[in-house]
Amino acid sequence: MTYSLDVDCLTSIRHFEGRGSYFGSSEIMAVSDMNQTIHLRVNGAGHQLEVPARRLLVDCLRYDLGLTGTKEGCSVGVCGACTVLIDGQMAASCITLAVAVDGAEITTIEGLAQDGRLHPVQQAFIDYGGFQCGICTPGQVMAAKALLDINPHPSEAEVREWMMGNLCRCTGYYKILESVVNALGSKPEATPGGSSLDSGESRNDGVG
Repeated sequence: MTYSLDVDCLTSIRHFEGRGSYFGSSEIMAVSDMNQTIHLRVNGAGHQLEVPARRLLVDCLRYDLGLTGTKEGCSVGVCGACTVLIDGQMAASCITLAVAVDGAEITTIEGLAQDGRLHPVQQAFIDYGGFQCGICTPGQVMAAKALLDINPHPSEAEVREWMMGNLCRCTGYYKILESVVNALGSKPEATPGGSSLDSGESRNDGVG
């Protein structure tokens, strides 16, 4: 199943919201304003929600369910801040319609800690200083979890390639990468004030 929208479709949805007469498309406004009943299982809890057809998953999580850990950055699915897991698969919630994931299992940053204990990825980001302002951190952590779920012991090169779709304007990435490669205890301890990663290697900021 495909959950996400293309950028042109998303732009149309956002433009039509509250401005149907301006675009001369009252029919589309009528459809997008129709409420639909959806059932989601979010972080293990079941929810039945009435949402407009145009409701984006990031808005559903933040405003309908109060799960504000998921952040919206670029609004077009390229920065990674809104990353969640849908049926275990990484997805950009800012370009995913809530109605498209009816019946799905959603995991957000709030669902990672269990029994009062942080997930190893969350703990590693603290231990190795993988964050500064914190806006991108939930998406970074969710992306890292998705990687470690399928590859528990990735190489630094594999981490770099996987994480290149999650952008950060604060850290310079080295501490993020160090956090991920150390998350499951498969790498040496971090060097205080430094990184085990090769700082001479340039980063490709393309979308992952």
